[in-house]
Amino acid sequence: VTQSVAPISFQAETITYAGTAGKNRSECCTMVFFGAVIMTIIGCCGMLTKIVDFIGADIANGMMAGVGIMLAATAIDMVKKEKVAGVSLAVALVTYVLTSQSSNTLVYTILASVVASCVVTMIYGKVSKKEQEAIVVVDDKFKRQKFTINSRVIMGALGMVCLNIGSNISFGAITASMAPNANFNVDNLTVISSLADMASSFFGGAPVESIISATAAAPHAVWCGVAMMLVIGVLLLAGILPKISKFVPPASIAGFLFVLGVFKTVALDAPAALANAPAVGGITMVATAITNPFIGMIAGLLAKFIGL
Repeated sequence: VTQSVAPISFQAETITYAGTAGKNRSECCTMVFFGAVIMTIIGCCGMLTKIVDFIGADIANGMMAGVGIMLAATAIDMVKKEKVAGVSLAVALVTYVLTSQSSNTLVYTILASVVASCVVTMIYGKVSKKEQEAIVVVDDKFKRQKFTINSRVIMGALGMVCLNIGSNISFGAITASMAPNANFNVDNLTVISSLADMASSFFGGAPVESIISATAAAPHAVWCGVAMMLVIGVLLLAGILPKISKFVPPASIAGFLFVLGVFKTVALDAPAALANAPAVGGITMVATAITNPFIGMIAGLLAKFIGL
């Protein structure tokens, strides 16, 4: 409806935060729900757009460059732990070099690197037993969750808001940057992801947030994003994901993460972040890379405030 090129899906940062900030499922779902309520109000009031205008291009680009560093670092960590990640990285780099002149280079890169990783996994064995054991599936249907209100939940909900402000701005902008003439509004994305969060957490599901998605690089970015979300929805409802996980190693995305982080994010946003106020952009970039986008944004604003 909004023609947004930025789709939503499971985001590692918010899932990790929600899973550790609460003591049990009820607390986790409650903080996701009420955090989403606050974010919906923020999005409807157009406050995210005002925040982007207020922080300035140096901080916004610094946040995106910092996220790019995070992506590249994650890819390197995968390579250190899983041999198949090395295959993914090598194939991704070769594919990107060969197709760099094409507008669909990111699509080719992620397709080639993931397929190559899956083929190697099928030839030399399934996903490691340790990784399979980490996947726990509980089929408890769609049941309304009993919400819990306490100080931990309140602080957790506020933490979700802070994290999502940063991720919606940076992740949404990175995704939109892949699409030529993209129609992207961070307030629309905030409302979309927040409504999804409320529906998911109400029935005990995980947070569903803005992600960095190669669908934006497709010729029809909006419909490609819609198709991706529909396919994932069908896979989830059909319970197919646990079966697929035996053949698709998590490290298969290492190559795409590295290419996206280095060539499509850091290489483009770091120069812009450092152009006018190097100290502000640099502090934002580093703080984002070692913490999260929101902390990076606050660090950049403090640097700007004290005149660096």
